Amino acid sequence: MKKLLYGLSFGFLLTACESVNENEDDGKELPRIAIAGLHIESSTFSPARTHEEAFHPKTGDEILDSYPFLAPGSVDRERAHWIPTLRGRALPGGIVTREAYESLVTKTLELLRDNGSYDGLFFDIHGAMSVEGLDDPEGDFIERIREVIGKNTIISTSMDLHGNVSWRLAQHSDLITCYRMAPHEDALESKRRAVDNLLSRIESGKGKPGYKAWIPVPILLPGEKTSTRIEPGKSLYAKVAPAAKQPGVIDAAIWIGYAWADEPRNHAVVMVTGDDKEAVTSTAEDLARSFWNVRSDFSFVAPTASLDESLDMVIASDEHPFIISDMGDNPTAGGAGDVTWTLNEILKRPEFKSESGPSLIYASIPGPDFVRKAVEAGVGGDVSALAGAAIDARYSPPIELSGTIEAIEHGDTYAETEVVVKVGSVRVIVTKKRKPYHREVDFTRLGLNPRESDIVVVKIGYLVPELYDMRAGWIMALTPGGVDQDLERLNYQRINRPMFPFDKDMEDPDLSARLVPSSDH
Repeated sequence: MKKLLYGLSFGFLLTACESVNENEDDGKELPRIAIAGLHIESSTFSPARTHEEAFHPKTGDEILDSYPFLAPGSVDRERAHWIPTLRGRALPGGIVTREAYESLVTKTLELLRDNGSYDGLFFDIHGAMSVEGLDDPEGDFIERIREVIGKNTIISTSMDLHGNVSWRLAQHSDLITCYRMAPHEDALESKRRAVDNLLSRIESGKGKPGYKAWIPVPILLPGEKTSTRIEPGKSLYAKVAPAAKQPGVIDAAIWIGYAWADEPRNHAVVMVTGDDKEAVTSTAEDLARSFWNVRSDFSFVAPTASLDESLDMVIASDEHPFIISDMGDNPTAGGAGDVTWTLNEILKRPEFKSESGPSLIYASIPGPDFVRKAVEAGVGGDVSALAGAAIDARYSPPIELSGTIEAIEHGDTYAETEVVVKVGSVRVIVTKKRKPYHREVDFTRLGLNPRESDIVVVKIGYLVPELYDMRAGWIMALTPGGVDQDLERLNYQRINRPMFPFDKDMEDPDLSARLVPSSDH
């Protein structure tokens, strides 16, 4: 009965969705395009586990509403009958439970089965999902989709450049692309490119590309060293768009890969698709060589130091706000987000013991018990309770915070409830559930003004645009956690070797293009 009601409700959404597209003035039948995907990057070096509810799965019009370029009346909306099935997007975190993965994939396959056939499918994924007991989840997912929709449907895959492209994912994807900027300011642009490539190949009758070149590049580096804001990432990625515009080429892409999962597919990849064999293969090889040739030039996007050195620097600085990145427990890269080590070290410092000390905002630490007591006490009340380290206590135990509650806010999608507690000169944001703070409004809605604070500490690696534009000074602290930036002290067992930078004196690899069989095979 539950499955029947689920199907009926989706059918209603589908009818409503398709009715928007019933304006085929030229009498030409519009293609039927499905949408599906799961989006997360998962650290296998974190003890955290990601469950189904973390994906906030959407169906029907909810999916279409998440793409501005598919808004009602938009050009792309009118080019097809859109059949959105299920799309889930979770904050980066720990490995996904097998139960959650199987549940989400099964629901997607049921919706595809109930509403097929399709001319195309937009596969919107991150590419760095790890699942308990399963290598290459995205490859598994797309292969199971193929079993439902068949080999004739054209699949266009859109990915984060920190995703991983296995041979299996490459084979079942007919068209594939990824972001060209880190931070990912071009995320929506990249997704639209994937959709436009799909629609164009269907509308033109050209169908699947003649050639797909795939080149694994044995490099594994964190995003904090490969940002396109600085060299060599800036110049390397500047070559991608011109490469994709060549005659005979549909798209070109460079994946940095995801550094904090220990699987054979975790490494860099170059892919180029198109109809001209020579252009496709030579372009892929040129991009791969360009990447390999600059491998030793990558460095952190900002100055780095130990936490103590960072605090000494910012306390002595006249630049405000001075932002410290607490990198090791960055929840936007897969950290548990509840490591208390950095906050504990900050509160030990004598400079912050008095209310008249340097003003510091710490964002953030999960502490559901602390939040509950703060709500009971109300704004202005004093609270003493534990927070953090419920998931990752490897470096520091739960921290006791004793201070005055300055703000309480309910209703955030991720945090659910947020409170601000003042401890000495430090204002700590404590959340019911973990949340990264990367927009100015994340602070101002809590009555905080980060621009007027002396110091802002965020559990983020490279700063997203709003924080980057806000900073007067910035340093990245080399702190511990599930996304430790010192990759060489992580216990990799399963990545392919040799791999740079672990094997610095390795011989040059074979960077010749490998042609991936069509998904028809």
